[in-house]
Formats: sequence, C-alpha cells, structure tokens
Amino acid sequence: MSAARGWWRGKSTPAKVETYTRWSFHFFAVIEVAALGLPVFGQVGPGLAGWLLAMVAGHAALCAVTASRALDWTRGRREQPVRLRWALGAASYGLVVATLVIQEYGPKGDGVATATGTVFGGVMIFGAGTAALGVRAPRRVSALVAGFAAGAGALSLLLGVPGPAALAATIAVLVGGAFLAFTSMFSVWLLDAVYELDAARETRARLAVAEERLRFGRDLHDVLGRNLAVIALKSELAVQLARRGRPEAVDQMTEVQRVAQESQREVRDVVRGYREADLGIELRGAQGVLKAAGIDCEMSGENRAAVLPGEVQSALGWVVREATTNVLRHGEAARCAVSLRMLEGRVVLTVENDGAFGAPGRASGAADGGGGSGIAGLRERLAVVDGTLTAGAVGGDGFRLVAEVPLADVSGVTS
Repeated sequence: MSAARGWWRGKSTPAKVETYTRWSFHFFAVIEVAALGLPVFGQVGPGLAGWLLAMVAGHAALCAVTASRALDWTRGRREQPVRLRWALGAASYGLVVATLVIQEYGPKGDGVATATGTVFGGVMIFGAGTAALGVRAPRRVSALVAGFAAGAGALSLLLGVPGPAALAATIAVLVGGAFLAFTSMFSVWLLDAVYELDAARETRARLAVAEERLRFGRDLHDVLGRNLAVIALKSELAVQLARRGRPEAVDQMTEVQRVAQESQREVRDVVRGYREADLGIELRGAQGVLKAAGIDCEMSGENRAAVLPGEVQSALGWVVREATTNVLRHGEAARCAVSLRMLEGRVVLTVENDGAFGAPGRASGAADGGGGSGIAGLRERLAVVDGTLTAGAVGGDGFRLVAEVPLADVSGVTS
C-alpha cells in the first residue's frame, strides 16, 4: 500500500486526472462483463451462457483497448484510432446479429429472450459510448450514436423482430449510447481543461521568474550603459590623440581607467545587492512572485527582519529566495505560508507549501543541480552564521522548510 500511495503522490495533478479517467473507462469494460455476461448463467443453459459470456468479454476488451488508444489520441500521443473504431463498430453489429439469430432460431424460452435482449442492447450502448471517445465534434458524436441506434432497429426488423420491440431497442440504444457518449466527451473535455490550466500555471511561474531576471538585467544596464558609452568615446578620442602624438591621450586613458574602475565597483554593488538583499525585501518579493504565479501566499513576521544583523539577513534571504524558486519549479502548490519568528536566542524562518510531489527535496529548497543551490547549498550558507536547516514532507502532499539561526544580542526580540 505504501508503494501505491507513493506512486499516486508522485504524479502531478493532470497525470492523476488522466489516470483516473483512463481507469474509469477500463472499469466500464468490467461493468459490461458483470452486467451483461454474468447474469446469462441464471437465464440460459451453461453452453449458451458460456458463448454469450465469451462474446461480451471479447467486446469489453475491444472497448477497453479502443478507449485507451482514443485517450492517447486526445493527448496527441498517437494517431486517431480510426481502424480500431471501425473494428469496434463491426464487432458490435456482429454481436447484435448473433444475439438476434439466437433469439429467433436458437432455443426458445423467456430466459433466452431476456438474455439475448440484454446482451443486444448493452453491447450497442457500450459500443456507441466508447466509439465516441475517438471523435471531437459534437455533431459527429450525435451522428455516431444515432447510427448505432438506427442500426440496432434496422437489424431487429430485418431479422423478424416485431416493430414495437425494434422501436424499444432503438430508443434504449439511443438513450444509453447518448449518456455514455456524453460521459466520454465530458471526461475528455475535463482532462484537456486540467492540462491547459496546468500549462497556464507553469507559464505564469516562468513569467514571474523571468520578470525578476529582467529586473536584474535592467539594473545592470542602468549601471553599465552610461559608463561603457563614456569609455568607448574616450578610448576613441585617446586613439586619435595618440596617432597625432598629442600628450592629452594619456589624460584620456587615465579617465578611461577611472571610469572602468568605477563601473567595476558599481557592478559589484549591484551583484552584492542582489546576492545579499535585505531580508524584508526578499520576503515581500517572494510574496509578490508567488501571487503572480497564482499561489496564495501567507506572510507573517516580515516586520521583524529589520532588527536582524546583516549576515543573518543575507543567509535567511537566500533561504527565502531558493525556497520560493523551488515552490514555483517543483510541485503544484496552491498555498504557501512563510513566517519569521524570534524565539529566545534564535530566529526561525519557516516556509511551508502544499502540492509537493515526488521524493522529498523536490519541493521547497529542492536541489536543482546547480552549485550553491538546493538544500545542501542553503545549509552551507547557514553554517556561516551557525544556523541549521531542516526540510521534509508534512501531511499528505505538504513540504516544510525550517531555518534556525542563533542570535547573540538583538534588541526587541520577541516570539
């Protein structure tokens, strides 16, 4: 059971919906055998019952295969199962003919009529509902169901079934087939909608991360753009002066050197500001990014960040940044809670989210293979300030990351 739960929890939400949909249609095959094939043993002799059961089981298996291939087609994984749908239709009509022949020319009795009539209607209903999975247009689905119903009535009349009974069979196949066809279309629509919503959510998360990268790029452009233009102009002027043998070329190159050193210092300041950002800014930024990605973010205690020492803010800021990034990238969170608490002699940062799947570590703070990233990288950063980090699964699909850093002396420390 634990392996089954792990297998199920390891799937994404769209994959879970697809698995549920696929096995629902497979279960229809079990229902067909149980509802049509097994009851005949109490209605007719064992020989005829065995043949009817074998025919129903074969039809049910063909329906299951057709449903599986049709679902693969709706997801774009294989071509439309046209031939398989034709084979299912031919098998359905073949079974109908066989049941009508048995009813007219086989053993007589109320049990035989009941058994063959049940198999007759059920096979056509399940055949129409399953074949509708391989069709997208509602008009074509309606035509498909109507064709199965009309075919059932026509065959009944051709083989000598009385008119009222043939009409009843036509209506039964029409109503039952329409119900199963609607179920099939709705299931496919729901599955497509879930995948589209998941793709939209992933796009929002990528846009949120891209926006942060663009902000950093704009900062670098603002810092370097003007200085690089000055360097280019002064270098060109120095070249022209040097070619003429003018001593002012040295002054121009000295100015180029000064501007270059100033640019280097400003770039270091920008990178340092990005790598060692204020913890309060990181907390507010995380809340904005998560909300932009459609994740409900609960933030508490962010006003306590200002009293922390700079090195503690830097270390915890990295925890917030890495945890936020990995909530977006690894999992399907709908809610994330971030809290900053100050207990006796230490500060505790907690990041907890739902929607985590897979092995522990693939949610908040999950290692992504990059140097200095993930849980191992965060522990190294916290070790500099004697901090610790714990992370693991909580509840059914939750993940919690807790960072603790001891504080030597911070005024106003409260829980």
